[in-house]
Amino acid sequence: MALPLPPGLTPPEIAFLCEMELVTIIPRQRLEALELLGGPLKPLVPPQRASVPLWHALLLKRQRRANIVPPPWLSPEPLTAILDHETKYGDTFSPPPRLPPAPSSNTLPFAPPFLPSSTADAAADALPYHWLELGEMLLEAAADDFEDSDSVRKLLRGLREVRMAKLRQGVEVLDAAGGFEMTGVGGMELGEARAFITGVIDGLRKIAASREQQKRDRDREERENGYSGTADYDDDEMEMQ
Repeated sequence: MALPLPPGLTPPEIAFLCEMELVTIIPRQRLEALELLGGPLKPLVPPQRASVPLWHALLLKRQRRANIVPPPWLSPEPLTAILDHETKYGDTFSPPPRLPPAPSSNTLPFAPPFLPSSTADAAADALPYHWLELGEMLLEAAADDFEDSDSVRKLLRGLREVRMAKLRQGVEVLDAAGGFEMTGVGGMELGEARAFITGVIDGLRKIAASREQQKRDRDREERENGYSGTADYDDDEMEMQ
């Protein structure tokens, strides 16, 4: 009997989707075009740059057939600026990349991982949706393509800790029936925090249901004893407000 799957995407599934992100490579040798399910890939002619899916770039890198060009946001200076923004504004996340112009009526709108947010032409001041997992994959397979891989790895670790702390703090406002803005949160961050957030929400829902049931039981007992619980009920409502 199969075990029940957890709700939502698991971290390995999120990483699998991230492998469809487009990245920029510099081929070391000439390669023929490829016909893939997602569309054809143009022939690779060194030293011309080309944009290919991440999984293909990692394969060529391991075979020493290409070098990967890190996206502009995956360098020490932009990551330091983004980390300063995350530290300065404790209640919001750094804004995501700007969306491209709306497509024509004959085409479907693009969404991650099908946005060019990790190529060499991407914006340097915004983290894309798959920033965390993409950065870890590139540092693991192509650390020699970075100018300062140690600094990039350290800054990514700091960004992850600061943003996860924001997610944990934001869940606390849910107890006061408040909202929490999650614009700019990445895919892996959502996958890692989903179990915690849903657990808190389910706990709050059970607490609220228990309080409501206690009020109904008390009102029923008071009516059976000939007392009116309207005044007490109004007092409880004022305390909750």
